[in-house]
Amino acid sequence: MTTKHVFGPVPSRRLGQSLGIDPVPLKTCNWNCVYCQLGRTQHFMHDRKVYVLPEVVFAQVQVALQTHQPGEINWITFVGSGETMLHSAIGQMINVVKQMTDIPLAVITNGSLLYQPQVRAELEMADAVLPSLDAGNPELYRRINRPHPTFTFDRLVQGLIDFRKEFHNQLWIEVMLVQGLNDSAKSLKEIKGWLERIQPDEVHIVQPTRPPVETWVRPPDEAALDRAKLILGDVATVVLPAQGSFDLSGADSLVEAILAIITRHPMRESEIFASLGDWSNGEVIDHLKALSQSGKAQVITRLGERFWSASGAKYPNTQENLNEKE
Repeated sequence: MTTKHVFGPVPSRRLGQSLGIDPVPLKTCNWNCVYCQLGRTQHFMHDRKVYVLPEVVFAQVQVALQTHQPGEINWITFVGSGETMLHSAIGQMINVVKQMTDIPLAVITNGSLLYQPQVRAELEMADAVLPSLDAGNPELYRRINRPHPTFTFDRLVQGLIDFRKEFHNQLWIEVMLVQGLNDSAKSLKEIKGWLERIQPDEVHIVQPTRPPVETWVRPPDEAALDRAKLILGDVATVVLPAQGSFDLSGADSLVEAILAIITRHPMRESEIFASLGDWSNGEVIDHLKALSQSGKAQVITRLGERFWSASGAKYPNTQENLNEKE
């Protein structure tokens, strides 16, 4: 069975129906963010290399483009099961995919490697780049993003400033608000100060609505969201949780199609049922049982909701046994 590196389209909070390209294995990252929906980073990765052969990605993108009608894919998005830019051939992959289709292309990244001129150059052809800035000072950066020690706050913000000077397409900064960490007026004003230096085209205020790795992480309340909009200014918008259908086609089986998505994008159980509206509830339950019995998936409960995620994602004390529950 061929590993799927291209998945969806899935509903994106900012990109409509997005066809995802995942160039790194779960969880290949140089950060260990408290809010990450992909679980804890067990081993920091900070060396760039070829994790997935570009030719494999190109072949899977071609199949996806051939099997979807015009308008069914709004964006093609490089989004890794960790940090996207750790793949050393990302520039080549962006350029080739851009030649394959007129669909706009985005790259989601934590931005940690933008201090490197080579990395900035590789992103030149992307239509939009979406890096993160969750803190306005080194201490809070360490508390929220928990990076590998070689990745400093100064490197992060200077990389964003330098990238803005060189990148002429859309730069959308994502600010993930976590209750009690970075949603105070002081923290938001510090972030605002850096945003004024970076000058992004848009600032996206987002919330941890999917299962965060740390059980104590909570979304901000309405007052904090209003405060963020006021302080971060007109360029900032609150991005609400995505609504839409998950495309579960294009795999050898329905179980593998679900697995391809939840490895990169944990799904609410209700979303799985909604995406399989043509199937009876009994049939969906049978497929979820098969997925559980495969040993490749787990159920995560957060704030009373059940999410399906890949078994390789490491969460504290959250795995359930569906064989006994269903």
